[in-house]
Amino acid sequence: MTIPKTSPETDTANSTAALARAPLGSTGDEVGVQGLGCMGMSFAYGPTDAREARATLERALELGVTLYDTADMYGAGENEKFLAPFVRAHRDDIVLATKFAIRLDPDDPARRTISNDPAYIRQCADASLRRLGVDRIDLYYMHRRDPDVPIEESVGAMAELVAQGKVRRLGLSEVTADELRAAHAVHPIAAVQSEWSLFSRDIEQKVVPAAAELGTALVPYSPLGRGFLTGAFVHAEEELSEDDLRRYFPRLTGPNATANAALLAPLREIAAAHRATPAQIALAWVHHRAEAHGLPVIPIPGTRRRTRLEENTAAARLVLDEAELKTLDAIAARVAGERYPDMSSTSAGRE
Repeated sequence: MTIPKTSPETDTANSTAALARAPLGSTGDEVGVQGLGCMGMSFAYGPTDAREARATLERALELGVTLYDTADMYGAGENEKFLAPFVRAHRDDIVLATKFAIRLDPDDPARRTISNDPAYIRQCADASLRRLGVDRIDLYYMHRRDPDVPIEESVGAMAELVAQGKVRRLGLSEVTADELRAAHAVHPIAAVQSEWSLFSRDIEQKVVPAAAELGTALVPYSPLGRGFLTGAFVHAEEELSEDDLRRYFPRLTGPNATANAALLAPLREIAAAHRATPAQIALAWVHHRAEAHGLPVIPIPGTRRRTRLEENTAAARLVLDEAELKTLDAIAARVAGERYPDMSSTSAGRE
């Protein structure tokens, strides 16, 4: 059955009503059905306005956003420090997620290595707790996988943090289906974080079915293709500031970007039919993955502006019909370029 488009009387695309809630896997916890990626508030995406970013955090909570996502490598800990006052002020109202594993070289910021060593995990957890000024991390992710360390050892060390009361729930990022199952056998995994969007659907082959089987939530990062799906830019290397990491992603530069921008035409057409923005339709498509695959899906689009936040959260209430979903589903197979310059640290690179 075709579901009617949003009507003027129920203008979902412009609504700022509070978000619905979704289970965080099988943990018994619930969070707002859309979270907030906080990386760009102080890292990676060029200049930012700290005052507006802080106001955005507060507005997110008002709108029902309760899952806030950061990592120790975002600005070498600076993003965690930035979030600390907000986290402490609303400690009982939010679910705080942070990550470990990516090591930055202080002498060469472009050089990164991955460590899943148990001793390093314990060190990272204590450092994150200090920067955040809290005594517990609600959701602690392994940011990237080091295949040289058995995942059972790494998750065993993470489970010790749970036993010590330093961490409540465990998560993994960019893991394969087999890695998820092996980890879950050691300790329940509440959430898997992976890139998932109209442009990036590789996890649907194996990772998503494994998560559904195990009762693990999916937390899509970059559900707006790092801003590309919003139409905010086409050629990252020409339009974005020199300190913006998006200048180095294959899909967002050169001929790939030109080809990929052409794929957004149906997205704009569907947006116009709903009186919505392309970003809202792209996010609504991600939210529809929950029903399509039978598991909780809690995307974490990043923004540092209240207007974009309100736009994004309204997308969680948009309903797309079968024909629209079919049109959007066809986009991913035509995308030019990989999502990272080096795919070896992604689940797709190891499946």
